Amino acid sequence: MVACSGNMPYSASMPKTATTARLEARLPADVHALLKRAAEIEGRSLTDFVVSAAQEAARKTIEESTIIRLSAEDQERFAEALIAPAPLTPAMERAISRHRRLIRRET
Repeated sequence: MVACSGNMPYSASMPKTATTARLEARLPADVHALLKRAAEIEGRSLTDFVVSAAQEAARKTIEESTIIRLSAEDQERFAEALIAPAPLTPAMERAISRHRRLIRRET
């Protein structure tokens, strides 16, 4: 029996590494200096600092685009509309009826 130790290449048990993509950007020297200074203050590499900041900005942008924020007055109107909805218009009644007929045909 042969004993093996150490890391063997092409081993099925090797952990999979995350794939990466490259991003390049040209920026003014003063912006580069600002980013570099901020990274140094946090004790991080410039790349780590920029990637982290960009990732956080992307998350914030996506979150802000998916969350609907309403004023207190609009929240109250929304709640009232849920609790006591307005009566259906004749056009809406016809649309619901047509939808139900179409759904019954498909099932």
